[in-house]
Amino acid sequence: MIAFVEGQVAEVRKDSVVLRTGLFGLEVFVPNSTLGHLRPGEFAQLHTHLLVKEDLLALYGFRTADELTMFSHLITVSGVGPRLGLAVLSTLPVSEAARAIADGDAALLATTPGVGKRTAERLILDLASRLPQELLAGSTGRKGSSGPAGGVALDATEALLALGFREAQVRALVAELSAANPDDPAEALIRKALARLR
Repeated sequence: MIAFVEGQVAEVRKDSVVLRTGLFGLEVFVPNSTLGHLRPGEFAQLHTHLLVKEDLLALYGFRTADELTMFSHLITVSGVGPRLGLAVLSTLPVSEAARAIADGDAALLATTPGVGKRTAERLILDLASRLPQELLAGSTGRKGSSGPAGGVALDATEALLALGFREAQVRALVAELSAANPDDPAEALIRKALARLR
């Protein structure tokens, strides 16, 4: 098992990054939450999961250990492969995905492209009792993660809900925007969300 890789970012692609490690360039498939923090020329270290199949050898990388842990659990569910696992983490931050699974929120999980109602329900059934406590620590209850970032996302979510948008759609979109723009205030998140919702 390759626990992590590190090196200079040689290229950022649509759903992967090429890391220059010595004389080699390793292609590592990553979720959007990780991709948004990688810049060509910068040094990066990624927690990794190596997938070995008869016709495939692929490396999946994550900025945080929690993302890797969630990914490793997601792909144990029947019908959820690595591509769908990355899609979940590209749509929802780890804390939101963990909250949705723990709370049985199939509608929020189903906002992930490729995840229908049946797959969402399977994720809940298989993982609700198996997710590590550290993933659930900041995800129980409707207010999501604690701290300033969680408060900003909550403010933006409540403002959009007050405008009449659907909860599942709003929660997923704000989670995606806040993960990609962690320094944005609530007003900026609301503007960006409205541009996508209208």
